[in-house]
Amino acid sequence: MTSSTLQKFRQQFDQQLPFVLYRKPNGNHVIGLLQRNQELYTITNFEEKGFVFAPFDGDKLVLIPQNQCEIAMMPFEVLELTQNELPTPEISDAVAKEQHIQLVEKAIQQINQGDCSKIVISRKETLPLVDFDLFVGFQKLAQLYPSAFAYCLYHPKVGLWLGAFSESLLYVNELEFRTMAVAGTQVYDENAIAIWGNKEMEEQKLVTDFLVSKLEDLSAELHISKPYDLKAGQLIHLKSDIHGTFKTGTDLRKLLSILHPTPAVCGFPKEVAKSFILQNEGYDRRYYSGFLGEFNIDFQSNENATDLFVNLRCVQIETDEMSNTHTAHIYVGGGITAQSNPGSEWLETVNKATTIKKVLL
Repeated sequence: MTSSTLQKFRQQFDQQLPFVLYRKPNGNHVIGLLQRNQELYTITNFEEKGFVFAPFDGDKLVLIPQNQCEIAMMPFEVLELTQNELPTPEISDAVAKEQHIQLVEKAIQQINQGDCSKIVISRKETLPLVDFDLFVGFQKLAQLYPSAFAYCLYHPKVGLWLGAFSESLLYVNELEFRTMAVAGTQVYDENAIAIWGNKEMEEQKLVTDFLVSKLEDLSAELHISKPYDLKAGQLIHLKSDIHGTFKTGTDLRKLLSILHPTPAVCGFPKEVAKSFILQNEGYDRRYYSGFLGEFNIDFQSNENATDLFVNLRCVQIETDEMSNTHTAHIYVGGGITAQSNPGSEWLETVNKATTIKKVLL
């Protein structure tokens, strides 16, 4: 971003006016929306145009509307990053580890009772930040994870959020739709071929089967790829692509009610898994594992299209204006099945947290 454009967004933030900055996967441009007022707009008839920010639970879909914004588009500028700027800290919180392991064990017990086959559980890790610059943080995210959707969003009634992730919830235009089934996680090793166990293969199949079962009745044509590796930063996942065309009359409201939350962020069956999450996680996920993106408008081409991503690998930043200090709330989770190992699930959340910590610390 040019210094003049960056200054405009800094002023927007200082004046507590909503904005969003984002870079699409493998894109070379940053798109920004600067809202002209502090109003909290929401989706009502699903025909609105703008940038949507939706929570994990609840039906209030926040909208930064096209008709209330100045639109900015600029080339993505590469920063000079040194290894010293990218630490890889470890988590040593024994209490948090024990709590998470107990939650995994409780989820496995619920699954073994036969009520569900997968539950996605998560945790929130809080850490203080020193000399944090949110715009530099956004640029680092976009640069370190070029194949991810990277964003920085602020609204005085929602908070400040940053994230970078590769999982698409839904792309739809007048001709086609695309989505994906992603599950399973391991640390990426450039010198080795990823070997997936039964647990990861089963988890990925659950997500794929759920999406296909929901979409086939709405589709005039449906195609599903075989699972393959998806690299996301220093992690790797299993992914299947799903695409096709919808039958006439399929609307966006119905699609989102079917797809969100997916088994990749909630579990299966959705209702049972979601009830377990809300009763046992012990904190409010808010916008973590919700979705966000362009709604009924492609801001680069100006065409009618919706391009939504699942809000994973994200962090909420809180600022104490009195002391001018910043606190980061990092959200991480993983899918639990009957074959899950509690200790391994803890390590998976540690690896996922590191993705964000490399940008923050």
